[in-house]
Amino acid sequence: MILDLFAGPGGWSRALSVLGVRDIGLEWDAWACKTRSAAGQLTIRTDVAKYPTWPFLGRTRGLIASPPCQAWSRAGKRLGLVDQPRVHQAVADLAAGRDTRDGLLAACRDPRSLLAAEPMRYLQALHTVGQPEWVAMEEVPDVLPLWAHYAAILRNWGFSVWYGILNSADYGVPQTRRRAILLASRTRTAAPPAPTHAQVAEPEHLFGPGRARWVSMASALGWGATDRPVPTVCAGGGPGGGPEPFPSGSRKTLTDARARGAWKTRSPHEGTRQDPLRGDEEHRSAGVPWAAGGVGTRDRSWSLRSNSQANATVRRADEPAGTLFFGHRANECVWVPPPNLRTAAGELAPEPIRITAREAGVLQSFPADYPWAGNKGQQFSQIGNAVPPRLAVHLLAPHLGKRLGPDDFALAA
Repeated sequence: MILDLFAGPGGWSRALSVLGVRDIGLEWDAWACKTRSAAGQLTIRTDVAKYPTWPFLGRTRGLIASPPCQAWSRAGKRLGLVDQPRVHQAVADLAAGRDTRDGLLAACRDPRSLLAAEPMRYLQALHTVGQPEWVAMEEVPDVLPLWAHYAAILRNWGFSVWYGILNSADYGVPQTRRRAILLASRTRTAAPPAPTHAQVAEPEHLFGPGRARWVSMASALGWGATDRPVPTVCAGGGPGGGPEPFPSGSRKTLTDARARGAWKTRSPHEGTRQDPLRGDEEHRSAGVPWAAGGVGTRDRSWSLRSNSQANATVRRADEPAGTLFFGHRANECVWVPPPNLRTAAGELAPEPIRITAREAGVLQSFPADYPWAGNKGQQFSQIGNAVPPRLAVHLLAPHLGKRLGPDDFALAA
Protein backbone atom coordinates (compact mmCIF):
# COMPACT_ATOMS: atom_id res chain seq x y z
CA MET A 1 0.00 0.00 0.00
CA ILE A 2 0.87 3.68 -0.16
CA LEU A 3 0.44 5.34 3.23
CA ASP A 4 -0.55 9.02 3.29
CA LEU A 5 -0.06 10.74 6.67
CA PHE A 6 -2.05 13.94 7.33
CA ALA A 7 -3.91 13.19 4.11
CA GLY A 8 -6.16 16.27 4.19
CA PRO A 9 -8.84 16.57 1.50
CA GLY A 10 -6.88 14.49 -0.98
CA GLY A 11 -4.25 16.43 -2.92
CA TRP A 12 -1.80 13.53 -2.94
CA SER A 13 -4.64 11.04 -3.38
CA ARG A 14 -5.98 12.89 -6.41
CA ALA A 15 -2.50 12.79 -7.96
CA LEU A 16 -2.22 9.06 -7.31
CA SER A 17 -5.61 8.45 -8.92
CA VAL A 18 -4.33 10.20 -12.07
CA LEU A 19 -1.35 7.84 -11.95
CA GLY A 20 -3.66 4.85 -11.68
CA VAL A 21 -3.04 3.83 -8.05
CA ARG A 22 -4.60 4.49 -4.65
CA ASP A 23 -3.36 5.32 -1.18
CA ILE A 24 -4.83 4.98 2.27
CA GLY A 25 -5.01 8.30 4.10
CA LEU A 26 -4.79 8.99 7.82
CA GLU A 27 -6.59 12.23 8.66
CA TRP A 28 -8.17 13.75 11.76
CA ASP A 29 -10.30 16.63 10.41
CA ALA A 30 -13.90 15.46 10.03
CA TRP A 31 -14.69 17.66 7.02
CA ALA A 32 -11.52 16.67 5.17
CA CYS A 33 -12.52 13.04 5.77
CA LYS A 34 -15.99 13.75 4.34
CA THR A 35 -14.40 15.35 1.28
CA ARG A 36 -12.13 12.34 0.82
CA SER A 37 -15.08 9.97 1.17
CA ALA A 38 -17.09 11.86 -1.43
CA ALA A 39 -14.06 11.72 -3.76
CA GLY A 40 -13.87 7.94 -3.30
CA GLN A 41 -10.58 7.91 -1.37
CA LEU A 42 -9.68 5.36 1.30
CA THR A 43 -9.42 7.03 4.70
CA ILE A 44 -8.92 6.20 8.37
CA ARG A 45 -10.13 9.04 10.57
CA THR A 46 -7.58 9.12 13.34
CA ASP A 47 -4.93 11.12 15.16
CA VAL A 48 -1.72 10.39 13.24
CA ALA A 49 0.27 10.90 16.46
CA LYS A 50 -1.63 8.12 18.25
CA TYR A 51 -2.29 5.55 15.54
CA PRO A 52 -0.16 2.39 15.81
CA THR A 53 2.41 1.62 13.13
CA TRP A 54 2.17 -2.20 13.23
CA PRO A 55 -0.76 -2.48 10.74
CA PHE A 56 1.51 -1.11 8.01
CA LEU A 57 4.61 -3.22 8.62
CA GLY A 58 5.55 -5.45 5.71
CA ARG A 59 2.92 -4.01 3.41
CA THR A 60 3.90 -0.37 2.70
CA ARG A 61 5.53 0.51 -0.62
CA GLY A 62 5.51 4.29 -0.29
CA LEU A 63 5.06 6.83 2.49
CA ILE A 64 3.67 10.34 1.94
CA ALA A 65 3.52 13.02 4.62
CA SER A 66 2.36 16.64 4.69
CA PRO A 67 2.31 17.57 8.40
CA PRO A 68 0.06 20.51 9.34
CA CYS A 69 1.80 23.77 8.50
CA GLN A 70 -0.05 26.20 10.80
CA ALA A 71 2.74 26.24 13.40
CA TRP A 72 5.34 27.08 10.74
CA SER A 73 3.42 29.17 8.20
CA ARG A 74 4.14 32.86 7.67
CA ALA A 75 0.37 33.34 7.81
CA GLY A 76 0.37 32.42 11.52
CA LYS A 77 2.44 33.08 14.65
CA ARG A 78 5.23 30.75 13.47
CA LEU A 79 5.81 29.26 16.90
CA GLY A 80 7.09 26.17 15.12
CA LEU A 81 10.34 28.06 14.58
CA VAL A 82 10.59 28.61 18.34
CA ASP A 83 9.87 24.92 18.91
CA GLN A 84 12.27 23.76 16.20
CA PRO A 85 14.99 22.43 18.57
CA ARG A 86 12.40 20.21 20.27
CA VAL A 87 11.13 18.93 16.93
CA HIS A 88 14.68 18.07 15.84
CA GLN A 89 15.20 16.27 19.15
CA ALA A 90 12.00 14.28 18.64
CA VAL A 91 13.12 13.27 15.13
CA ALA A 92 16.53 12.13 16.39
CA ASP A 93 15.01 10.20 19.30
CA LEU A 94 12.35 8.50 17.18
CA ALA A 95 14.95 7.50 14.58
CA ALA A 96 16.87 5.80 17.39
CA GLY A 97 13.73 4.02 18.61
CA ARG A 98 13.19 6.27 21.66
CA ASP A 99 9.78 7.88 22.13
CA THR A 100 10.29 11.15 24.03
CA ARG A 101 7.31 12.92 22.48
CA ASP A 102 5.31 13.47 25.67
CA GLY A 103 8.05 15.40 27.42
CA LEU A 104 8.96 17.41 24.33
CA LEU A 105 5.31 18.18 23.61
CA ALA A 106 4.87 19.68 27.08
CA ALA A 107 7.72 22.10 26.34
CA CYS A 108 6.43 23.19 22.91
CA ARG A 109 4.89 26.64 22.46
CA ASP A 110 2.54 25.27 19.81
CA PRO A 111 1.42 21.63 20.22
CA ARG A 112 1.11 21.30 16.43
CA SER A 113 4.87 21.82 16.03
CA LEU A 114 5.72 18.27 17.07
CA LEU A 115 3.48 16.80 14.38
CA ALA A 116 6.32 17.46 11.92
CA ALA A 117 8.26 14.69 13.74
CA GLU A 118 5.50 12.07 13.35
CA PRO A 119 6.61 10.81 9.91
CA MET A 120 9.85 9.63 11.55
CA ARG A 121 7.89 7.40 13.94
CA TYR A 122 6.35 5.60 10.96
CA LEU A 123 9.61 5.59 8.99
CA GLN A 124 11.58 4.07 11.85
CA ALA A 125 9.03 1.29 12.33
CA LEU A 126 8.88 0.55 8.60
CA HIS A 127 12.67 0.62 8.31
CA THR A 128 12.90 -2.35 10.65
CA VAL A 129 11.27 -4.46 7.91
CA GLY A 130 13.12 -2.85 4.99
CA GLN A 131 10.35 -0.48 3.95
CA PRO A 132 9.16 1.82 2.50
CA GLU A 133 10.59 1.77 -1.02
CA TRP A 134 10.13 5.53 -1.37
CA VAL A 135 9.16 8.66 0.58
CA ALA A 136 7.61 12.00 -0.47
CA MET A 137 7.07 14.83 2.03
CA GLU A 138 5.85 18.43 1.69
CA GLU A 139 5.69 21.45 3.97
CA VAL A 140 6.08 25.24 4.02
CA PRO A 141 9.58 26.54 3.10
CA ASP A 142 10.63 27.23 6.70
CA VAL A 143 10.60 23.48 7.41
CA LEU A 144 13.52 22.88 5.03
CA PRO A 145 16.12 22.56 7.87
CA LEU A 146 14.00 19.79 9.36
CA TRP A 147 13.89 18.02 5.98
CA ALA A 148 17.70 18.21 5.97
CA HIS A 149 17.66 16.35 9.30
CA TYR A 150 15.32 13.69 7.87
CA ALA A 151 17.58 13.40 4.82
CA ALA A 152 20.68 12.68 6.91
CA ILE A 153 18.88 9.87 8.75
CA LEU A 154 17.37 8.36 5.60
CA ARG A 155 20.75 8.36 3.85
CA ASN A 156 22.19 6.38 6.75
CA TRP A 157 19.39 3.89 6.18
CA GLY A 158 20.34 3.40 2.52
CA PHE A 159 18.03 5.90 0.80
CA SER A 160 18.97 8.29 -1.97
CA VAL A 161 17.52 11.65 -0.88
CA TRP A 162 16.83 15.06 -2.41
CA TYR A 163 15.27 18.01 -0.63
CA GLY A 164 14.71 21.62 -1.62
CA ILE A 165 12.18 24.33 -2.47
CA LEU A 166 9.93 23.95 -5.50
CA ASN A 167 7.53 26.47 -7.03
CA SER A 168 4.16 24.92 -7.94
CA ALA A 169 3.81 27.26 -10.93
CA ASP A 170 6.79 25.51 -12.54
CA TYR A 171 4.65 22.37 -12.78
CA GLY A 172 1.45 23.79 -14.26
CA VAL A 173 -0.31 24.89 -11.07
CA PRO A 174 -1.91 28.36 -11.57
CA GLN A 175 -0.31 29.54 -8.32
CA THR A 176 3.24 30.48 -7.30
CA ARG A 177 3.05 28.33 -4.20
CA ARG A 178 6.56 27.51 -2.89
CA ARG A 179 6.98 24.41 -0.79
CA ALA A 180 9.77 22.47 0.94
CA ILE A 181 9.90 19.00 -0.63
CA LEU A 182 11.74 15.85 0.40
CA LEU A 183 12.03 12.88 -1.96
CA ALA A 184 13.76 9.62 -1.02
CA SER A 185 14.11 6.22 -2.68
CA ARG A 186 15.79 2.88 -2.04
CA THR A 187 15.67 1.89 -5.73
CA ARG A 188 16.46 5.02 -7.79
CA THR A 189 18.41 8.26 -7.54
CA ALA A 190 16.19 10.83 -5.88
CA ALA A 191 15.89 14.08 -7.84
CA PRO A 192 13.33 16.84 -8.33
CA PRO A 193 11.05 16.50 -11.37
CA ALA A 194 11.99 18.58 -14.39
CA PRO A 195 9.91 21.78 -14.52
CA THR A 196 7.33 21.90 -17.31
CA HIS A 197 6.50 25.63 -17.11
CA ALA A 198 8.39 28.90 -16.72
CA GLN A 199 7.55 32.54 -16.06
CA VAL A 200 8.51 33.26 -19.68
CA ALA A 201 7.77 30.59 -22.27
CA GLU A 202 10.82 28.82 -23.69
CA PRO A 203 10.98 27.70 -27.34
CA GLU A 204 11.78 24.16 -28.39
CA HIS A 205 15.51 23.53 -28.54
CA LEU A 206 18.04 20.95 -29.70
CA PHE A 207 17.74 18.84 -26.56
CA GLY A 208 13.95 18.73 -26.39
CA PRO A 209 10.78 20.80 -25.99
CA GLY A 210 10.84 24.13 -24.24
CA ARG A 211 8.75 25.03 -21.23
CA ALA A 212 5.28 26.53 -21.50
CA ARG A 213 4.43 29.83 -19.85
CA TRP A 214 3.11 29.66 -16.29
CA VAL A 215 -0.62 28.84 -16.27
CA SER A 216 -2.67 31.96 -15.53
CA MET A 217 -5.70 32.11 -13.26
CA ALA A 218 -7.84 33.13 -16.23
CA SER A 219 -6.71 30.14 -18.26
CA ALA A 220 -7.30 27.70 -15.39
CA LEU A 221 -10.75 29.14 -14.70
CA GLY A 222 -11.72 29.13 -18.37
CA TRP A 223 -12.14 32.86 -18.74
CA GLY A 224 -11.05 32.95 -22.35
CA ALA A 225 -8.52 34.88 -24.37
CA THR A 226 -9.21 38.22 -22.71
CA ASP A 227 -8.26 36.77 -19.30
CA ARG A 228 -11.25 38.68 -17.90
CA PRO A 229 -13.35 37.03 -15.18
CA VAL A 230 -17.09 37.23 -15.01
CA PRO A 231 -17.61 38.06 -11.31
CA THR A 232 -19.32 35.19 -9.54
CA VAL A 233 -22.07 35.70 -7.01
CA CYS A 234 -21.95 32.27 -5.41
CA ALA A 235 -20.00 31.09 -2.41
CA GLY A 236 -18.60 27.80 -1.26
CA GLY A 237 -21.62 26.72 0.76
CA GLY A 238 -23.79 27.46 3.75
CA PRO A 239 -23.75 25.77 7.16
CA GLY A 240 -23.42 22.03 6.76
CA GLY A 241 -22.13 22.33 3.21
CA GLY A 242 -25.35 23.44 1.52
CA PRO A 243 -25.39 26.06 -1.22
CA GLU A 244 -25.11 29.70 -0.28
CA PRO A 245 -26.20 31.51 -3.46
CA PHE A 246 -24.75 34.90 -2.49
CA PRO A 247 -21.70 35.66 -0.34
CA SER A 248 -21.91 38.53 2.12
CA GLY A 249 -22.28 41.82 0.27
CA SER A 250 -22.78 40.38 -3.20
CA ARG A 251 -26.58 40.39 -3.04
CA LYS A 252 -26.56 44.09 -2.17
CA THR A 253 -24.12 44.86 -5.00
CA LEU A 254 -26.35 43.05 -7.45
CA THR A 255 -29.53 44.65 -6.11
CA ASP A 256 -28.06 48.15 -6.26
CA ALA A 257 -26.88 47.58 -9.82
CA ARG A 258 -30.34 46.45 -10.89
CA ALA A 259 -31.90 49.52 -9.22
CA ARG A 260 -29.59 51.80 -11.20
CA GLY A 261 -30.35 49.97 -14.42
CA ALA A 262 -26.68 49.07 -14.67
CA TRP A 263 -27.11 45.32 -14.54
CA LYS A 264 -28.60 42.96 -17.04
CA THR A 265 -28.14 39.36 -18.07
CA ARG A 266 -25.97 38.99 -21.13
CA SER A 267 -27.70 37.76 -24.25
CA PRO A 268 -26.29 34.64 -25.88
CA HIS A 269 -25.20 36.82 -28.82
CA GLU A 270 -22.76 38.88 -26.79
CA GLY A 271 -20.00 36.26 -27.03
CA THR A 272 -20.16 35.16 -23.41
CA ARG A 273 -18.35 31.89 -22.87
CA GLN A 274 -19.90 29.22 -20.69
CA ASP A 275 -18.03 29.14 -17.39
CA PRO A 276 -16.79 25.55 -16.87
CA LEU A 277 -16.84 26.07 -13.10
CA ARG A 278 -20.60 26.38 -12.86
CA GLY A 279 -22.16 23.02 -13.43
CA ASP A 280 -25.69 23.75 -12.21
CA GLU A 281 -28.19 26.48 -11.38
CA GLU A 282 -26.60 27.06 -7.96
CA HIS A 283 -23.32 28.21 -9.50
CA ARG A 284 -24.30 30.93 -11.96
CA SER A 285 -22.29 34.03 -12.71
CA ALA A 286 -23.74 37.51 -12.85
CA GLY A 287 -23.43 39.19 -16.23
CA VAL A 288 -21.69 42.55 -15.96
CA PRO A 289 -22.14 44.72 -19.08
CA TRP A 290 -18.92 46.40 -20.13
CA ALA A 291 -18.93 49.64 -22.13
CA ALA A 292 -18.86 48.61 -25.77
CA GLY A 293 -15.69 49.88 -27.37
CA GLY A 294 -14.94 52.01 -24.32
CA VAL A 295 -12.64 49.62 -22.51
CA GLY A 296 -9.56 47.99 -23.99
CA THR A 297 -8.87 44.31 -23.45
CA ARG A 298 -5.93 45.07 -21.20
CA ASP A 299 -8.10 47.25 -18.94
CA ARG A 300 -10.60 44.44 -18.48
CA SER A 301 -8.18 42.31 -16.46
CA TRP A 302 -9.21 41.86 -12.87
CA SER A 303 -6.78 40.90 -10.10
CA LEU A 304 -6.82 38.52 -7.14
CA ARG A 305 -5.85 40.02 -3.77
CA SER A 306 -4.77 37.42 -1.21
CA ASN A 307 -5.97 39.26 1.94
CA SER A 308 -6.71 42.70 3.39
CA GLN A 309 -3.21 43.38 4.71
CA ALA A 310 -1.17 46.25 3.34
CA ASN A 311 1.41 43.84 1.88
CA ALA A 312 -1.17 41.47 0.37
CA THR A 313 -0.15 39.72 -2.84
CA VAL A 314 -2.11 41.12 -5.81
CA ARG A 315 -1.93 39.32 -9.15
CA ARG A 316 -3.70 40.01 -12.41
CA ALA A 317 -5.91 37.27 -13.78
CA ASP A 318 -3.46 36.74 -16.65
CA GLU A 319 -0.84 35.63 -14.07
CA PRO A 320 -0.77 32.73 -11.59
CA ALA A 321 -2.21 33.44 -8.15
CA GLY A 322 0.00 34.05 -5.17
CA THR A 323 0.00 31.43 -2.43
CA LEU A 324 -3.58 30.81 -1.33
CA PHE A 325 -4.03 30.58 2.41
CA PHE A 326 -7.31 30.94 4.24
CA GLY A 327 -8.34 29.98 7.75
CA HIS A 328 -9.59 33.15 9.47
CA ARG A 329 -8.80 35.10 6.28
CA ALA A 330 -11.11 32.98 4.12
CA ASN A 331 -13.32 35.91 3.20
CA GLU A 332 -10.49 38.31 2.45
CA CYS A 333 -9.31 36.69 -0.80
CA VAL A 334 -11.11 38.78 -3.40
CA TRP A 335 -11.29 39.58 -7.10
CA VAL A 336 -10.52 43.27 -7.64
CA PRO A 337 -11.69 45.10 -10.79
CA PRO A 338 -9.22 47.34 -12.62
CA PRO A 339 -9.43 51.09 -11.77
CA ASN A 340 -12.09 53.20 -13.47
CA LEU A 341 -13.76 50.23 -15.16
CA ARG A 342 -17.34 51.21 -15.99
CA THR A 343 -20.50 49.41 -16.94
CA ALA A 344 -22.49 50.11 -20.08
CA ALA A 345 -24.59 52.59 -18.06
CA GLY A 346 -21.45 54.53 -17.13
CA GLU A 347 -21.34 53.33 -13.51
CA LEU A 348 -18.15 52.14 -11.90
CA ALA A 349 -17.64 48.36 -11.92
CA PRO A 350 -18.66 46.32 -8.85
CA GLU A 351 -16.72 46.31 -5.62
CA PRO A 352 -14.21 43.49 -5.04
CA ILE A 353 -15.92 40.10 -5.04
CA ARG A 354 -14.91 37.24 -2.78
CA ILE A 355 -13.38 34.18 -4.37
CA THR A 356 -15.53 31.05 -4.28
CA ALA A 357 -14.39 27.71 -2.90
CA ARG A 358 -14.77 26.21 -6.35
CA GLU A 359 -12.50 28.85 -7.89
CA ALA A 360 -9.95 28.46 -5.09
CA GLY A 361 -9.93 24.68 -5.58
CA VAL A 362 -9.23 25.08 -9.30
CA LEU A 363 -6.37 27.47 -8.51
CA GLN A 364 -4.97 24.65 -6.35
CA SER A 365 -5.30 22.43 -9.48
CA PHE A 366 -8.23 20.34 -8.19
CA PRO A 367 -11.03 19.51 -10.64
CA ALA A 368 -13.83 22.09 -10.81
CA ASP A 369 -16.33 19.51 -9.54
CA TYR A 370 -14.22 18.28 -6.62
CA PRO A 371 -16.67 17.44 -3.79
CA TRP A 372 -15.59 19.85 -1.03
CA ALA A 373 -17.51 19.10 2.18
CA GLY A 374 -18.53 21.48 4.95
CA ASN A 375 -19.53 25.11 5.13
CA LYS A 376 -17.65 27.90 3.41
CA GLY A 377 -14.98 28.28 6.10
CA GLN A 378 -14.40 24.54 6.34
CA GLN A 379 -14.01 24.24 2.59
CA PHE A 380 -11.56 27.14 2.38
CA SER A 381 -9.51 25.71 5.24
CA GLN A 382 -9.16 22.39 3.39
CA ILE A 383 -8.25 24.07 0.13
CA GLY A 384 -5.62 26.33 1.65
CA ASN A 385 -3.87 23.42 3.38
CA ALA A 386 -4.02 20.97 0.48
CA VAL A 387 -1.13 19.82 -1.69
CA PRO A 388 -1.74 20.92 -5.31
CA PRO A 389 -2.43 17.68 -7.21
CA ARG A 390 -0.56 18.89 -10.30
CA LEU A 391 2.59 19.35 -8.25
CA ALA A 392 2.06 16.05 -6.46
CA VAL A 393 1.64 14.07 -9.67
CA HIS A 394 5.05 15.25 -10.90
CA LEU A 395 6.65 14.34 -7.56
CA LEU A 396 5.12 10.85 -7.48
CA ALA A 397 5.28 9.74 -11.12
CA PRO A 398 8.97 8.69 -11.09
CA HIS A 399 8.47 6.55 -7.98
CA LEU A 400 5.66 4.70 -9.75
CA GLY A 401 7.44 4.31 -13.10
CA LYS A 402 5.01 6.62 -14.86
CA ARG A 403 5.78 9.12 -17.61
CA LEU A 404 3.67 12.26 -17.96
CA GLY A 405 2.30 13.50 -21.26
CA PRO A 406 2.83 16.95 -22.77
CA ASP A 407 -0.29 18.35 -21.11
CA ASP A 408 1.25 17.47 -17.71
CA PHE A 409 -1.75 15.83 -16.11
CA ALA A 410 -2.46 13.13 -18.69
CA LEU A 411 -0.35 10.00 -18.82
CA ALA A 412 1.59 9.17 -21.96
CA ALA A 413 2.53 5.73 -20.66
